[in-house]
This record gives sequence, C-alpha cells and structure tokens, in this order.
Amino acid sequence: MIVRKRFPKEEYHIPFFDEEDFTRKLCPKCNEYYWTLNPDMETCGEATPQGCALSTFINDPPTKRAYTLKEMRETFLSFFEERDHKRMKPYPVVARWRDDLYLTSASIVDFQPYVTNGIVPPPANPLVISQPCIRLVDVDNVGPTFGRHLTIFEMGGHHAFNYPNKDVYWKDKTVRYHHEFVTEELGISADKVVYKEDVWIGGGNAGPDLETIVLGLELATLVFMKFKVVNGKFVELPIRTVDTGYGIERYTWMSQGAVSGFHAVYGEVLEAIFEMAGIEDVDQKLLAKVARFSGGISLEQPTKRRDSWHRAAEQVGVDISELARILQPIENVFAVADHTKSLAFLLAEGVVPSNSKEGYLTRLLIRRTYRLLKALDIEDKLDSIMESQINKWSSDFPHLHEMRPGILKMLSVEKQKFKQTLKRGKSLVTRIAQDLKLKKKGEIPIETLIELYDSHGLPPEAVQETAANEGVDVKTPENFYKMVAERHLQADSRDLTTTDERLALIADLAETRPLYYEDPYQKEFESRVIRILNDNQVILEQTVFYPEGGGQPADKGFLKFDGKIVEIIDVQKVGKIIIHIAKDSVPKDCEMVSGEIDWDRRIYHMRAHTATHLIMGAARRVLGDHVWQTGTQKNIDRSRLDISHFQRLTTAEINKIETLANQAIIDTIPVEAKLLPRDKAEAKHGFRLYQGGAVPGKEIRVVKVGNWEVEACAGTHVENTGEIGFVKILHTERVQDGVERINYATGKYAVEESQKREALLRKLSETLNAPQDKLLPTAKRLLKEWKETRRENERLQKSLAKGGAKSLQPRKISKYNVLISKIDWATDEQGLVSTSNEFVKTTSNSIAVIGGLINNNARIVISISPEAADLDINARDLASKIGAILGGGGSGTKDFAQAGGPLKKGLGAALNEALKIIEEKATKNT
Repeated sequence: MIVRKRFPKEEYHIPFFDEEDFTRKLCPKCNEYYWTLNPDMETCGEATPQGCALSTFINDPPTKRAYTLKEMRETFLSFFEERDHKRMKPYPVVARWRDDLYLTSASIVDFQPYVTNGIVPPPANPLVISQPCIRLVDVDNVGPTFGRHLTIFEMGGHHAFNYPNKDVYWKDKTVRYHHEFVTEELGISADKVVYKEDVWIGGGNAGPDLETIVLGLELATLVFMKFKVVNGKFVELPIRTVDTGYGIERYTWMSQGAVSGFHAVYGEVLEAIFEMAGIEDVDQKLLAKVARFSGGISLEQPTKRRDSWHRAAEQVGVDISELARILQPIENVFAVADHTKSLAFLLAEGVVPSNSKEGYLTRLLIRRTYRLLKALDIEDKLDSIMESQINKWSSDFPHLHEMRPGILKMLSVEKQKFKQTLKRGKSLVTRIAQDLKLKKKGEIPIETLIELYDSHGLPPEAVQETAANEGVDVKTPENFYKMVAERHLQADSRDLTTTDERLALIADLAETRPLYYEDPYQKEFESRVIRILNDNQVILEQTVFYPEGGGQPADKGFLKFDGKIVEIIDVQKVGKIIIHIAKDSVPKDCEMVSGEIDWDRRIYHMRAHTATHLIMGAARRVLGDHVWQTGTQKNIDRSRLDISHFQRLTTAEINKIETLANQAIIDTIPVEAKLLPRDKAEAKHGFRLYQGGAVPGKEIRVVKVGNWEVEACAGTHVENTGEIGFVKILHTERVQDGVERINYATGKYAVEESQKREALLRKLSETLNAPQDKLLPTAKRLLKEWKETRRENERLQKSLAKGGAKSLQPRKISKYNVLISKIDWATDEQGLVSTSNEFVKTTSNSIAVIGGLINNNARIVISISPEAADLDINARDLASKIGAILGGGGSGTKDFAQAGGPLKKGLGAALNEALKIIEEKATKNT
C-alpha cells in the first residue's frame, strides 16, 4: 500500500460509533472527516488555522472539577491501572536507547523499535505511562498559541501490543476507554466529544488515527499502528500496536478553563516571571478573548495567522498593532516558562550543551531563552527561574533536585560562552554586511542567516542588530528556530553493514560461535571451516579471535591448515558472522583448522578496555552525573576515552580521576559479563547502560565492575581490576565543544610513561641546575627574567624603528608617500611592524611595505594610512599576491597585513611587485 493522506472509512468505522449513534461528517473548513453525537454540528469543532471553531472552553471548563497537572496525571494513570494496565515509570527525555533519535518525542518512542518490531517483549501488555516528551519542532509556536504548543509536555499513553497469536485490544476498545475517561471520569458531556480522522506517521511506523476534540482543543490522539514505512510504501507489521497520546497538560488546561495552558501548568513559576519582567495588571478578560482565537495561530501559515489576529483584535476592540504590543512580552514569558522547564530536564539527564547531537538542541534552547529574557530585560534572572522550575517539579522527578548544582553550573558556563560568541560574531556579521553592500544587495539571505546560527551560534536577533548598523536588512522567518532544529532532530542511523557486499555471500550461514566471550583467557582453539571468501577470508564455526568493535581493535594471530601456518592480520564481524582476514591466500580443501591468538596483544586490550570503565566511573564521581561516554579507542600502549563535559578538566580533577581509577585497581573488584534480555537489563541497570550509544538486538551484553560501573559492552575484559596493574592519565584535550578526551596507558606502558616523565624531570633539573622540588620557583624566576628581557628588546626595537623610519627615504608617487624597503635591524616580526606603523603614523597620505629576513624566512609588513584609503589598495589582497612570490601567502585587514614564505631570495622581487601594483593604482587615481 502506498503512503496516503487519508484511509478509507472502514479503518475508522467501529462498533462503538454505531452503538452510540455517532454520525460521520465532512468538515467544510479543513476538509477532514469526523464523528460526532451532535447532529447539528457543522464543522469538526477544532480550533484550527482554517477557522473550524474557537476555543470555547476558556473560562467555561466542561469537566466536573478543576485538576492540577499532578492530579490529572494520577487520574489518567489510575484510570487505566484499574483496567488491568500496568503502570510504567517514565523513560528519560534523551533517547539513548535509539540510534535514530536524540530526544523522546512521544511515549511510543520508549518501545520503538524493539517492542513494536517484535524483537523483545513489552515490559507489560497492556501498559500505561505518563512520559515527559521534548519536541523542538514546535519551538517557534510556543507562546503565540497560548499553550497548544510546548517544547516539553507529558504524553499519557496506554499501549497494547497485539501479536498474531495474542490479541489484547484494538480500535473499538481503545475508543471506548477514551470515551469513558473523558465522560465518566472527567465529566465532559458526550455530545461535546468529537473524533476526527487522520493518518499518523512517525518513527518509521504508521497507521490510521482518531484525534479527540473537545470545545476547540485537541486532547488526545488514538493511533492504530499497523504499518511500517518502507521506500514510501505501507507494509503490514506483524504486531499491531495501540499507540495513544493523551496531552496531560491539555487536559489540565481544559479542566481549569484558564486563559492559557501556561497559567494552568506553571502557576506560581509563571507569576514569578511576570513579576520579574514588571508585567503587572494583565487584562485577563483581554487574554481570554484572544485565547479563544489562539487555535488559529500557526507561524507556518502566516496568512491564516493574520486572519486570526484580526478577528481577535476586532473582538477585543483594539488595533492589531496595539494587540501585538500587548501580547509580545506576555508570549515571551510563556516561552521562558516552557523553555526553562525543558532545559531543567535536558541538563538533569547529563546533556552538555555543544555543537552536535542533543547538545546542539540544548544549546539552541538556552540561547533562545537568553534572547527572550533579554527582550524582557531580565536576562540576569535565568538562574532564579531555573531554581523555581527545579523546586516545582522535583517532587515528581527527584533527579532534577539531585542534579541541581550541575544544571546551574552548566547554565552559567553556557551563558558566558554565548556572550563571547556574540562579541566575536559582530565582526563576522559586519564583514558579511559590507560585502553585501559592495554587491548592491541590501538584505542578508535566509541561507546565510541559518549558516550564521548553525556554524557560528549567532541568533538572528543579534545578526539584525549588527547588520542594521551597516544599513543591511535582516528578515527573520517566524519559524526560524524550527527550521534550524529540524536539521538536528534525527541522528544518522545508517547501518554501514548493509553496504557490505559479503552479506549476500554469507546470508545462509549460522552465527559464528564467539569463544572469546565464553572464556576471554582462551588462547588456542580448533574449528570446522565453514567458507572461504576471496582466497584469504576465512569463516569458521567458532573462534577465539575477537573482531574489531566497540573501540577495541581486532585480535591477530595464526590459523594452521594441515600444517600450513597462515597469519591473521584482521578480524571483522559482518552481521552475525566473524571473518578472519589472512595475510596470504589460504588452502581451500581443509575441513578443520587450529588457531592461536597473539596473547600479549589480547591481554593488553582486555586491561585497557576494563580500565576505560574505571576511568569512566571515576570521571562521573569527580565531575558529576552529566558525564557520558562519547567515544573510545583502546590500543596496546595507549588508549583514549572521550567524555561529555562543559569545560576543560583541571589538573586537580585529572589527578583525582587517576587516583580513583587506581584505587579501584588496588581493590581488585570482580568484573562480570552477562548476556541479558534487553527489557530485564534496562529494568535492572537503567539507561546508563548505553554509555557507548544504542545497542541493537534482543539481548544485551552487560559488563559490571562491582558497584563501580555498569554498561552494555561488547569488548573483552579481565576477571578483576587488579589485573590492570596501573593506569596513568597521559594528557587531556578538547576534541570538540562539550567533549574532553582523556588519553591514558595501562600496565607496563603506564609504568614506562611514568618513567619517561621522571627522566624528563631529572634532565630538566640538571639543565636548570635546580633540585626537582625547586623546579617550579626556578622556572618562574627564569620566565620573569625572560619577560623582562623581551620587554627591553621590544623597547629597543621600537627605538630602532622610530629612528630607522626617519632615516628611510620614501618616494613620491602622485600624491602618496610610498616607502618600499628591506631592513636588517629587525630581529623579529615586531620590528617590521613597528617600523611600518611608525612611518604611516608620522607621514600623511602614506603606504609602507617593509621587508626583512626573520627566523630564516622572508617576511613583509604592509601598512596604509587612513588618508591613503582612496588609493583603492587592500593590504590583505596585496599581501596575498606578494606572499605567493615568497612561496607562502598573506593575511590581515584592508589597512594592515603581513606576508611571508620560505623563499628568501624572492624578497626583492616581492617588494618590486608591491611597488609596481602601487604605481599602477596611483597612476589611475591621478
């Protein structure tokens, strides 16, 4: 079946609708079908940009009582719990068990793809959950739609997984449950409940769905997931999944009839932000009138949005521009309340703001929040607002309180980074604006605007401020942040093994038995030969050779074919088959082989791999629970571990991590590796399992180092930490924003590195003629003396430059004073710079091109005085041209630049070329 926008009536026509006398109608406004008990209903009843209806529940809630968010969540969970659904704890908002998504955007994400594809059984069937979700695709609509759109919300989901041999429940019972919940539990009149037909597609799955509408507000989506989307077509799934999404915040809003969803959900937090911003005496009647039209607001449909605002302005009795002036700060407060809660949840789960993956999305939200606060003139209140959010939600989500110090610290660091970004970005935007003006273009294109944000972190508001000073316009799309976020919402989950041409050649083979898991200390083995590919690729029934994976290199060793010894130089895993790569071709007529691995290589990989777990656990204990593994590579002599962290590691932190890791070695902690069913592993150890990323399959190999560290890991490890011997952190480096790399050695290589450092200290001690315990004060004294000598040298250079500049004779070219000279008194580049600058400073209408030999290289400095700007010579361009003659290049600004290269003999030619160019320009300018 081809992917379609609408399913036939039969997909939605259920016995319940007939029993209760529901009528199916077509909405003339949005052209969608809906089911209703009200025969007089003319539209679908949803407040949409098409103008199908208004939000009539504002100040007139249809429920029998008002609920808080906490009460609504508990009412929903208890309702389904009483109907034999098992209550589940919420999953994290960062979907680390998925390799295709960064954030949990719906409750069904918790169970995709492993449960929905039948790889593992569900944790319960049926089940119910209230799952905090984060959707940044709606970020621009947060605020203007008064609560319909949120970046963070709780999705109440009751899920049933229907197998071919076990039916739990399907469409009819799902709708009956919902109807009973809204009418009997919440007390909403049945004739106010509308079921609107739609098609749902998400996470690679699809199916018909019914959206439930009450008095203009969509409250829930009842999805009947029965298809998988493959190459643009619907393919039937073996498991039919009931995937419901009840908007817990929306039900709360409906029950209170509040003027906005933010008033209903955020309460005292919202009031505090209003007070901070000095927004007092908000006209609640005006807000209520506008809220009725808020369903028509969509930043993606500006024409329909304007129509909604016009209708709202007419109802309120004010001009539309005046209405916008009133609402803008209020909408900003709404967005701040929402965004800061999202940030609390993201940061509490250890997301470090960065330029990639979920870190990028978090940074986007922080910087948008900061700009909103600046617009409200309360950017200094971010910490206070975050404290309020943590206090409000910690009773239901205790990890927020536990991570409070880390949340506030990461926010503080990120604020400073953003300020530095804005400061650095001004010159970049100025250059872009000036270039556009030269090209007679008066507006920064949207592609450039997105690039400035994506690559340089500059928000459009900041670009607009700087560009305006240059007379260049910036027109920011109202859905700008959605456009940016959509580029980063999904991970690259390409399965590289699907491109391996060998898959077709091994598809019929059984899985290779991995003896290295059964006994990682086994060195020798025998096996039956299953197949040989390309003369030198051997597939065995079983093997002790470990294939490359998880940052651990492959084993090497030998295979013996009837006495012929073949060297194995690589081992690869393709699907479930292990392939041994031989250095040379192998005999094809042997049924059995014996093998032996390079044991020294293996044992050092085992030590290094286990040490990685120890350093990871130590880093989290020293730095905080925000630390996650982002990459690793183990080698014999040295290895590395990349971790998420918001700033550079200090020496004290490095030493503490090293000390803790070595203490774990001294404690000889037992190391266990077990293969567990995925659901049981997650239930027992939580989602910290996925330190190294998502792990496919029905079962997970869990490596547990006592109470020190536990994670899903496919590598080989020692039996207890004492076998590692010793770990030495060699150095750390910043490999990208938000990621620290720890380089380390283990065992005898750690000892050798320590000995090298000790030898270096002894040599340094001899060189400086100072004992080792006096090296630091001696080095400080020598550094001080060196700085004093350098300052004196600079003073002499400037004195020489001043005298030298006066002694040099410029030539008059047209009206310009041009100095082209090679000097020999400059001992470094500063001497050239000082001479060049001294000349243009003391000589009007001047250009200086000063060259010299510095550190065995030819160097040239170009300075142009402000009065000579009309000569139309760009110092940077001139430096590039003459730098090429020196075998190098040049760089700088339009009035000051430097050139250089290794071709010393080209210095004269380069200076002559500069003179020629200046003469040509001056002649044309006469």
